[in-house]
Amino acid sequence: MRKLFIIIALLSATVSIQAQRFEDYFENRTLRLDYTFAGDNSLHQIYVDELVSLPHWYGRRDRLAELPLKGNGQITMRSKADGMVIYRHSFSTLFQEWLATEEAKRVQKSFENVFLVPFPKDTVEIKVELFDYHDEVVNSLTHIVAPNDILIRKAGEHSITPYDVLHQAADTSRCIHIAFVAEGYTADEMEHYLEDCQKAIGSLFNHEPFKSMQDRFNIIAVKSVSEESGTSEPSKGIWKNTALGSHFDTFYSDRYLTTLHLKRLHDLLAGTPYEHIIILVNTGHYGGGGIYNSYNLCYTGGKHFLPVVVHEFGHSFGGLGDEYAYGNDDPIYFSDTEPWEPNLTTQATAYVKWEHLIQEGRAGLIEGGGYLEKGVWRGCENCRMRTNEEPEFCVVCQEALVRLIDFYTK
Repeated sequence: MRKLFIIIALLSATVSIQAQRFEDYFENRTLRLDYTFAGDNSLHQIYVDELVSLPHWYGRRDRLAELPLKGNGQITMRSKADGMVIYRHSFSTLFQEWLATEEAKRVQKSFENVFLVPFPKDTVEIKVELFDYHDEVVNSLTHIVAPNDILIRKAGEHSITPYDVLHQAADTSRCIHIAFVAEGYTADEMEHYLEDCQKAIGSLFNHEPFKSMQDRFNIIAVKSVSEESGTSEPSKGIWKNTALGSHFDTFYSDRYLTTLHLKRLHDLLAGTPYEHIIILVNTGHYGGGGIYNSYNLCYTGGKHFLPVVVHEFGHSFGGLGDEYAYGNDDPIYFSDTEPWEPNLTTQATAYVKWEHLIQEGRAGLIEGGGYLEKGVWRGCENCRMRTNEEPEFCVVCQEALVRLIDFYTK
């Protein structure tokens, strides 16, 4: 009798899992979640800003309740009717990076954040969690979303920003959607922008595993026009009127090029087929930035444009960490916490996540990474995540990227 009960229970669980189809819980639309993250290094707050409905869903339709990587934050969506987790999403943010800076010890600031989830058919509970660099939850917010809420703004149905399809996936219903976005290109410079997009695609597909898996990517170029050419350089007193208001000197670092206007970014993308974002900035000043599941932003006017755009995509899409040592101030990696990034470890004396590659003689443990000279290890001497001169991702990063591409597309 006990065996029969166990068999019935297992069959019921299997049926339950199989029944969790995308169509059971979601419409073929996107719910855009706009939040404000605010505070300082000792106080963190999360506020709902706005909810937006977009006309199509371009994310995954399987493995909806799984996470490919942990990230520095997570979103969990539960069905209000049965309490089942129906979607999970992980991310990192500029706000969390800023919390590790000296400025965050004396100033309070707020940051825009935008996340895309499938549009629910029925009322759901959404929980947002932020983790510190010791993997502890520092704040969370839970709120209810009713899909018939009249204040969910509709976007992307009219006045869609013009875009060109540059690379079509073999199966556009099961692929990774990437949108290039023009920043600092005037109307007269759109052809130059499209040429830069083609160069970036060529560079991306020149790297494994993207080269052999390029049929799983669908890529468009969104032609967002700026009033002025270039980008802002605050340290030089230069401020430009551009589509996304991007600028260098983020966190007072002269090479850190970002935009803080995420709502403006996603408004420009509304109605286009996108999930992952690469912003090309029309400037010759070296710099860029990549934030996991947020965006990749890169300069285009210098000799390192192509390696940098791929490196930053390693951050924004792959969740890969920087493998170089930058300085030991304001550390974000600690010996008591294993990094969620798949190419870094602080546990050199324990089981390493790329142990099989070490045993095969294809990788090792090399100290230095995550901006620190000591206490963080990488798998190979050189990699695209370490230097612009290295032509490939190392074997550790390549394996991590393959797992991620499979997660989204298989």
